[in-house]
Amino acid sequence: VMVSAKAEYSKYSIEPASPIDFGAVIKGTKETQTVVLENKGMLGFKFRIHRAPKEASALESKSSKQGESAPLPTKHSAKKSSSLTQGHLNLGMFTVSPCSGSIRPRGQQKITVECLAEQEGTCEEQLYIDILGR
Repeated sequence: VMVSAKAEYSKYSIEPASPIDFGAVIKGTKETQTVVLENKGMLGFKFRIHRAPKEASALESKSSKQGESAPLPTKHSAKKSSSLTQGHLNLGMFTVSPCSGSIRPRGQQKITVECLAEQEGTCEEQLYIDILGR
């Protein structure tokens, strides 16, 4: 009886690389940017996007070096609040969708980041794309 197996880690890429910078946006307008999460491995995986913990800046360099959760900072204007509804993650002026899903081997998922500039000022949020089972 022949028995064999091949063990692998999940392989993925995120384009464009962090950070996403909307630059100056006219108050009352909406800008959109797209991030592509690609599965480069032989195994399907699930992903989840969530707000980074407050100590994310200290963890960012460590996790990036280890190939763990990939930080996805976004920049623009003012207030801080977050909520997760129907596949969308709302963080102040930013909306990210979809914020979870699965990607088959050699597949990809486009993730939309919208910035609705409602208030003047600068805002920066840090999000993590968590590849489950990596």
